[in-house]
Amino acid sequence: MTRSIEDKFQTVIQKNTFYFFNSKFEDNYEGYINSLKETLLIVKNKVETEGLKKEIFEWLLSEKENGLKALLALTGFSNEYLKRLTTIIRIVDNPELNKLVYKEKWYNEKNPNNIQEWSDEIILKHIRKNEYFRKGIINIFFEGASIPFLANTIPLFELKKLSISKLKFEIPELIDTLIRYKEKGSYSGKKENNPETVITEILEKLSISFETGDLSELIANAPDSKRTMDFIIPNKKNPLIIIESSFLVTTSSGQGDKSKTEISVDNLIKEHYPKASFIGFVDGIGWYVRKGDLKRMVTAYEDVFTYHKDELKRFEKFLKDKLL
Repeated sequence: MTRSIEDKFQTVIQKNTFYFFNSKFEDNYEGYINSLKETLLIVKNKVETEGLKKEIFEWLLSEKENGLKALLALTGFSNEYLKRLTTIIRIVDNPELNKLVYKEKWYNEKNPNNIQEWSDEIILKHIRKNEYFRKGIINIFFEGASIPFLANTIPLFELKKLSISKLKFEIPELIDTLIRYKEKGSYSGKKENNPETVITEILEKLSISFETGDLSELIANAPDSKRTMDFIIPNKKNPLIIIESSFLVTTSSGQGDKSKTEISVDNLIKEHYPKASFIGFVDGIGWYVRKGDLKRMVTAYEDVFTYHKDELKRFEKFLKDKLL
């Protein structure tokens, strides 16, 4: 017999569990959390009795199964950010940074121009088997904030996590870690933290008007293929420059689809707005390590810029040459 709508409605209201949880999973995960806590208490005791030494944290990484996770928990430095940083270290050739991480002792890429991001398993394998890679990781947490390249590359919000004071278990620094954990989502979502803000500032400085949104001709002629444009200069009625921005710090399988979409949009713009230039801001390590998708992506644009200060100057010149 078919149940009535009211009967089904009341089932959800009266038998609502509010928050589902699997008791067995909860118990197992509490064991994992307790293991991290006990590991950090051991490290804290070692630091208090022996003094702050790199050897203590090298021991943590080499001898404790969850040593890296414990170190990341202590400092608030995320696993994903460590993966990005490891990739950057492999990409760049900065003498001071190379020396800090003993790069020549563990770096043996056969094709450095086609670097793929390391998985968690590969990083843990290097930590276990290569003492110099292990020492390099610890050096980053001890001295990374003093390296000019990292200070100029890593946002201050993340750079502050590379603090010796955190490794000393100092209360103000532990509170700082808690606050940064809590505010990470808010920090990432702030409009001012969006790289597109830089484009807006340049356009406003040059007194160039712009709009955002959908182009009418694309809505009318290609409703399934059109997409919202980040910047339409000077307006939707008479676009002369159309700008799309894609800044990626992570990689995903969707990057291939994104590049195909941009090529499709480029064809539509050429057909319906032949006087407009389609420009891309494509930047971030997420694109750097997916070079196949990147090559397809850049074919969609008349020109491509990054958010590097030299490129921003070139973008200003491009705007002046086109519009002023």
